[in-house]
Amino acid sequence: MSSNAQQSDHNVAAAQALLKNDRLPFHRKVTYGFTDMAGNLLYCIVGSYMLYFFTNVFGLGVGTAGSLLLLGRVIDAIGAPVMGVLVDHTHSKYGKSRPWFLWMALPFSIFIWLLFTTPALSGTAKIVYAGGMYILAELAYTAMSTPITSVLPNLTSNSDDRMSANSIRLVLGNVGNFFAVTFIMPLASAVGKGNDQRGWSIAVGIYAVIAFILLMIGFLDMREKNIESDEIITIKESFKATKGNWPWMLIVAANLIYWTAYSARNAALPYYFQYNLDNKALISFFNGFSIIQIIGMASVPFFVKFMHKWGTTVFMLALTMVGQIWMGLAGGNVTSALIGWILACIGSGSACTMFFAMVGDTVDFGEWKSGIRANGLLTAMGASFCIQMGAGIGSFIAAKIMAAFGFSAAKATQSAGSLSSISFTFIWVPVIIYAISLIIMVFYRKWEHHEPVVTEDLAERHAQAKESATD
Repeated sequence: MSSNAQQSDHNVAAAQALLKNDRLPFHRKVTYGFTDMAGNLLYCIVGSYMLYFFTNVFGLGVGTAGSLLLLGRVIDAIGAPVMGVLVDHTHSKYGKSRPWFLWMALPFSIFIWLLFTTPALSGTAKIVYAGGMYILAELAYTAMSTPITSVLPNLTSNSDDRMSANSIRLVLGNVGNFFAVTFIMPLASAVGKGNDQRGWSIAVGIYAVIAFILLMIGFLDMREKNIESDEIITIKESFKATKGNWPWMLIVAANLIYWTAYSARNAALPYYFQYNLDNKALISFFNGFSIIQIIGMASVPFFVKFMHKWGTTVFMLALTMVGQIWMGLAGGNVTSALIGWILACIGSGSACTMFFAMVGDTVDFGEWKSGIRANGLLTAMGASFCIQMGAGIGSFIAAKIMAAFGFSAAKATQSAGSLSSISFTFIWVPVIIYAISLIIMVFYRKWEHHEPVVTEDLAERHAQAKESATD
């Protein structure tokens, strides 16, 4: 046997050993999930209630509020790739992504609290404060959330462990979402004692303290692999990892559209139950039932075994659309609407799980194709950018449709046109937009079939590089 053949066999064996031993302990999967739990505990208040808070608590017009939300999200979406590049340029004893949890936990918690704290301002000063705090809170979230996704490929190269860790992360993230959207309004009402502005400030402040503690626990238990061999790559090299990375492009497009639909639905939800169904208590009740989506999130690895990643995502998006349509047909029948809501939540939560898992796979593809591992940029664009831009566009669409048909929080009773616009935004706008995301994901099938080749080739390269470093 030639020396080249022997070396090749040796590299293959070393690669197989690396893949076999590179496992992620269960406790670390859980504490990794604490980071998303903390993020959702605060950020889901923003995503679900920001438009409502601006109009019904802070006192802004719906058109002004919608414009602020779009402006803030666009600025933060632009900041997402910048944050990704910063992660790629980070070199510390903790790794590339992990230190950002330490650096951003406190600013993130404080800015979210200030966003829901309303000083005695009026006119332009009120708008400037609301817009400024919103932008700072969003930027802090981007700086904290980008590492949540970018760190996963560096925690383990084992695909099953990544999928498992991501599922646990999103299940715990959904627990954070549950407490955020279910209890924040009742808590604000209880502690405010008739003063909504005071109540929201105190309630969000309590949540902020809990989120900070969870982020610190996640940081302390986290460990990034191969810190010693980390290289700082240039901005040009980071963007080179996107060239020809078609699976990444598809994930970015599909995820951006997903978040646009999801955010339009969430922005319209409080108005739908308060005005269309004339029952404000249903806001927290239905939001609380969104916890049901952990069933789908937890079962994602099972679905993937039989339907693959692209098929699972398509199925879950279709289930979300069925749930939305069911709610539209249910009308004022709350029980029937709840069944549709449960289906929509299971579908949307599971689809979200898939997008976060697959963007990590595109990092591997980028390294395989270009030789550059740009965790920060690729995951920032595939996750944070999509969340920020999609949420901005979705909230803007909701606000502008409602404003066009005469909605005003100052009116106790809305016009028939206003009620129709709220219903259309909550039910049918998401259905239309989700369908586009579904179509894009059908094209991902080709690239998923190529993943075993990418995984094996990269393992051999890493084994060879490790062998060379020890010689």
